[in-house]
Amino acid sequence: MSDSTPSFAVDVKDLLEAGCHFGHQAQRWNPKIASYVYTKRNGVHIFDLFQTAKKLEAAAQFVYSLAKEGKTVIFIGSKRQAQDIVREEAVTAGAPYITIRWLGGTITNWDQVKKSIDKLNRLKQDKMDGKLDVYTKRERVLIDKDISRLERFFGGISNIKGIPDAIVVVDTKKEDNAVKEAITKKVPVVGIVDSNSDPERIDYAIPANDDAVRSITLIVHTLANAYKEGRSAWQK
Repeated sequence: MSDSTPSFAVDVKDLLEAGCHFGHQAQRWNPKIASYVYTKRNGVHIFDLFQTAKKLEAAAQFVYSLAKEGKTVIFIGSKRQAQDIVREEAVTAGAPYITIRWLGGTITNWDQVKKSIDKLNRLKQDKMDGKLDVYTKRERVLIDKDISRLERFFGGISNIKGIPDAIVVVDTKKEDNAVKEAITKKVPVVGIVDSNSDPERIDYAIPANDDAVRSITLIVHTLANAYKEGRSAWQK
């Protein structure tokens, strides 16, 4: 049986059709993104999609390599147009995810976050086992509210055992706190970097439109699929 790594190459035409090439208004740009910009059209920066394709493939290979070793990669996207995409792709791939605002300390204060995750898992298990039946109706309502609150913030990462081995971020500017925590703990960052962002602090920067739904979908799907393929190889 071949042990070769799957290809995660994305056609430049697909990137173009998804609108990945559109950056922000030129006056909003970060000069550090210059090497990835092909031109300026109607005051908007246009990405060099050949570079985008190359960077996306490299990022996908990295995600695959981690998943193949059973390592953890969290997918993060709290902006409105990214939430459903990130959640659905991560669930399909069996990857942990965060689509509500980043809670400070998720990486840098993991022990405290783990307490909340443990509480969520314990309450859910107790409910399944019928252990909450001993409480009054009012008490059960309060416990259910507690479960819902914890599920909202920690449900997507309730199965991880420790600090992630990498994070995938849809908008590195919006998710600045997550990126900073990852950098502090030397956790590699894979991220879509739009023309208003700094690619130099991102380990696997993917220069592309981080606002358009089709652009986000194509890139997140590629990375989530790489994770799924890697996990499948690891479990064999």
